[in-house]
Amino acid sequence: MTLADFRPRAVIFDLDGTLADNMAWHARAFEAFVARHGLPPVTMELRRRIDGKRNSEILPMLFGREMTPAELEQYEDEKESAYRELSRGGIRAVSGAFELLDRLADHGIPVAVATSAPARNVAFTLRELGLHDRLTRVARSDEVPRGKPAPDVYLRAAELTGVTPDCCLAFEDAPVGVAAARAAGLPCVAVTTTFTREAFEQADPPPTEIYMNFEDYLDGPGRWLRG
Repeated sequence: MTLADFRPRAVIFDLDGTLADNMAWHARAFEAFVARHGLPPVTMELRRRIDGKRNSEILPMLFGREMTPAELEQYEDEKESAYRELSRGGIRAVSGAFELLDRLADHGIPVAVATSAPARNVAFTLRELGLHDRLTRVARSDEVPRGKPAPDVYLRAAELTGVTPDCCLAFEDAPVGVAAARAAGLPCVAVTTTFTREAFEQADPPPTEIYMNFEDYLDGPGRWLRG
């Protein structure tokens, strides 16, 4: 399938690294976290496996052991508080995001967010972007039985738009998220804000198409939105 002739009836965005150009802030927070706890550095190979997952799955992978609910809550709060403190005032939208949202609104196409971020991060990041009043349909992975790469959060996001998954278009920045969108039956655009084109081409499943950012997408198959 190619997107040249696809006209989605709804669009679903991942948040971190997709709408928000904020993964460098998450990386800094993780660097401080693993150093504080004497854990191995978070490499790009590890990030390929963990980016897009829930903290309840990421933290046991970092520590190499099962964790109690109390530990998960404590460590999540520690790392995510650091992210919010580090990134306050410094989060920007990925290039073309506002134009794409405007064009979708002009065409009456509903949008939603499908994210693995915890609730406080979602509210914080959307406020930092100035989108908290605009993106009100939000599906979080901690509200569904299974996190990405399972399809649950995308199925929930599609439900919030009232559009069947096969008529929605997803945007993602991580292979784990692409897998979730594809498993839910959505065509998926990968933006190379976090991972390279080569990483997505080698992913299983691969995205439907790959672009640098939303501006690149609007210059390509999304050009109909500018008409």
